[in-house]
Amino acid sequence: MIEDEMQTKLADLRPERLEIVDESEQHRGHAGWREGGSTHFRIRMASKAFEGLSRVERHRLVHRTLGDIVPRIHALALELDVPGASA
Repeated sequence: MIEDEMQTKLADLRPERLEIVDESEQHRGHAGWREGGSTHFRIRMASKAFEGLSRVERHRLVHRTLGDIVPRIHALALELDVPGASA
């Protein structure tokens, strides 16, 4: 499963909090949706690896970490924080 692959790869960033949500069903009938899901994901994550990085740099780091998974999905929403930082 793609979620398991994401979990394994993102473990390299030593997250203190990690939630991977398959939101594919919410996009039924829209572009990129396909039967069986695994097309639209949301990742909520807190990691010290994001400390000192801009929002764009955090997103780039996650995309690099996920590597070949990104081209296999249609959409990826990211909510990335530093542990203990106020939202």
